[in-house]
Amino acid sequence: MTPAPLPTTPLSPAALPAAAVPDQPTCAADAGSWCAEFYKVTNSDFLARSADTIVSTTFNVALIVVLGVVARFLIHRTINRIVEGATNSRLSRLVGRAPRLRGTNGNGPITPRRAQRARTIGSVLRSISSTVILTVGAIMVLAEFGVALAPILASAGIVGVAVGFGAQNLVRDFLSGMFMLLEDQYGVGDIIDAGEASGVVEAVGLRITTLRDHQGTVWYVRNGEILRVGNKSQGYAVAVIDLPLAHAADIPSASALAERAATERVAEKDVADSVLEPPEMLGVERVGPEGVTLRLTVKVKPGEQFAVQRALNAAIADAFEDANVPRPSIFPGQDSSRPSIP
Repeated sequence: MTPAPLPTTPLSPAALPAAAVPDQPTCAADAGSWCAEFYKVTNSDFLARSADTIVSTTFNVALIVVLGVVARFLIHRTINRIVEGATNSRLSRLVGRAPRLRGTNGNGPITPRRAQRARTIGSVLRSISSTVILTVGAIMVLAEFGVALAPILASAGIVGVAVGFGAQNLVRDFLSGMFMLLEDQYGVGDIIDAGEASGVVEAVGLRITTLRDHQGTVWYVRNGEILRVGNKSQGYAVAVIDLPLAHAADIPSASALAERAATERVAEKDVADSVLEPPEMLGVERVGPEGVTLRLTVKVKPGEQFAVQRALNAAIADAFEDANVPRPSIFPGQDSSRPSIP
């Protein structure tokens, strides 16, 4: 016969032996410590034991973020001040070649062009600085959390190489655009010859240059595809006037007449502002079966050569007509098999 079980009563925690009392972090007994504060609020042993690490890591991460924001603000502010002072001749020597940034007569800077270059370069520098600061800050934050950075950096290097091979044309366009801006090869408003496309530059970017030709067609040229550039508007331009004459013409008299007519025409108000130097008669340019060609040149302001050429061609043609200077029936470059226009 089994004995009946004895009645049991729950024991109070005070009656339990010391070994049976739940463990508490020893640091919780330190009044005023982060461990004691965390244990008091959360009653969690894990959080209490990790209190110092949590606080120090949070402080370090916050410090990294604050320093990154401050560094970005200061760098961007410095770049913006340099951009705002782009019209200063001393700063122009830092962002490009100073002689290229002067006006056609050498007396003043080309403010719009310099400002456009400075804004573009400033935008690139701001983007690069933000990317560098963000990358460095992210790496430092990951290091605070104990993340192994070696595999991440190795993977990033491999990805960077793969992207570089895949986007090498984009990288080439970008680098070409950077060097083009730094060297001041051309700017908005310049008349350039970029190979298959030529015309007035309407926009200059780090990847694309936009041109509009004389027919109004807009050309988008990748900077990496431009192998050579002929700038017809940098510093000054030259208006070239070729004058075809018949073999029977009196060359010295015709040359003097053309030079006199050109000098009188460039003195008129509508043309005078565009001319930098008096017309210069170079003499006979070529002799062919159709006749003799004289050449006269005038140094003018950038982009004004075509208007001056048209004005001088009209004035000299009228002068030759009044003086009965014989002209060839077939002009240079005209097909002799086709009848000439009287």
